[in-house]
Amino acid sequence: MASTRIASRLASQMASASKVARPVARIQQRAMSGFTKATPLQALKRQQMSSIISATSRNAFTVQRRAYSSEIANAMVEVSKNLGMGAAAIGLTGAGIGIGLVFAALLNAVARNPALRGQLFSYAILGFAFVEAIGLFDLMVALMAKFVTTWAGRVHCIMA
Repeated sequence: MASTRIASRLASQMASASKVARPVARIQQRAMSGFTKATPLQALKRQQMSSIISATSRNAFTVQRRAYSSEIANAMVEVSKNLGMGAAAIGLTGAGIGIGLVFAALLNAVARNPALRGQLFSYAILGFAFVEAIGLFDLMVALMAKFVTTWAGRVHCIMA
């Protein structure tokens, strides 16, 4: 019972909405019919305006790229290179700490068992070589951040 009342209300609302929309459609048709009888001058103006609008919309979405030409831009590129090098060189502190820990462990082990001094020293040299290699890789990345650039001034770090 309630569903039939809701359906009848919806039907009456839709019918009244379509009655309201009909005069608006007639007004729009009358307004559009006035444009069909345009003079040649009005047609020419409309054509020129459409060409201007299309040219403007085409140029609005094109990206213009400029090379770095000002002194401020070049200075900003140099500052960015130096910051990149400094950030990459932070890893060298880890290599220094690692080398210190390797030799501290060597001294501790030799103090506990002096008979294994030769074997422990060879292990310490191997650990020193691994830690130093990591430090040298980090230094290489830092120097690449500073000195390896393209003609546009953008920094390219290639890590394999």
